[in-house]
Amino acid sequence: MLACEMGERRVAIIGYGLAGRVFHGPLITATPGLEVAAIITSDPSRRRQARADHPVASLHHSTAELWSAGRELDAVVVAAPNASHAPLATEAIERGLAVVVDKPLGLGSREASQLVARAEQRGVLLTVFQNRRWDSDHMTLARLMREGALGTVHRYESRFERWRRHPRPEVWREATPPLQGGGVLLDLGSHLVDQALQLFGPVEAVYAEIAARRGTPGDDDAFLALTHRSGTISHLHGSALAAAPGPRLRVLGSEAALIVRELDSQEERLRAGERPDTVDDWGVEPEHARPRLIAGERSVPIRPDRGAWQTFYARLREALDGGGPPPVDPRDAVETLRVLEAARASARERRLVTLS
Repeated sequence: MLACEMGERRVAIIGYGLAGRVFHGPLITATPGLEVAAIITSDPSRRRQARADHPVASLHHSTAELWSAGRELDAVVVAAPNASHAPLATEAIERGLAVVVDKPLGLGSREASQLVARAEQRGVLLTVFQNRRWDSDHMTLARLMREGALGTVHRYESRFERWRRHPRPEVWREATPPLQGGGVLLDLGSHLVDQALQLFGPVEAVYAEIAARRGTPGDDDAFLALTHRSGTISHLHGSALAAAPGPRLRVLGSEAALIVRELDSQEERLRAGERPDTVDDWGVEPEHARPRLIAGERSVPIRPDRGAWQTFYARLREALDGGGPPPVDPRDAVETLRVLEAARASARERRLVTLS
């Protein structure tokens, strides 16, 4: 099943819904040295879309069909619903294939840690698609912190809030209970917690409020308060029912604060059919969306870093060639799931949960 070491690295995408079609497929195609070689989906309309998007890729109804076809591959991307992440990744690992798993890595930290251990035993590269580490706002904040522009950060507020008043039963994340991988906590919460951990380090206590306000099987509204060992407090909001979304980031430091009003534009541009290799201004945020550095009455706009989701697959190519680590350490994803599990327990038991 392994492809030759020279030339294009051949990647199979398992699942061709939103993640496979809008995120992984275009970003792989935009990366020199990578190609979409195979796509697995049994849905007729998605197969037609996959054929139009990737004419050279072979189409398969299942992983069993792909494995029996004997296609030469270098890596597999698991972009199917959350409950299948660990089982599908395990199939690829057992065949010695590098694996990219869309977040979350598993339904829980135990399942995820077992997957990491198996990949290590087999000597197989395993990574997790935490693309929002390369959001413009996140990269800008990380740079300002390195430069000391904010002083000591004591409160970090981060939001992925949307206004979707009416439930969408055709969307599996809304129609699936949390124990089976549905809901915003595993979806948006995986990004929110990962970013907070990257910026401020391990968490020692979690308080959370989680609800399904529209009556859907999956939760649609979540608030997490994380106490980091560093002393920073993170307030994280993920919601599908925010009629008036708050600022994407509000970060309060001892010397200044940072306000970012709008969400990074890379997802919107991918949905519109653009790619990092087809436009010159990829990752450049519009002028009206510039972050502001604020200290009392002083408020100045600052130039944001360019968003760069394509960095994930560029680093994957380097890792496949033996030139670098995986773009995201899968053990980070295990820690994210530990925090999300603590949040679930906190909301259920209405108490503060401490982490060892």
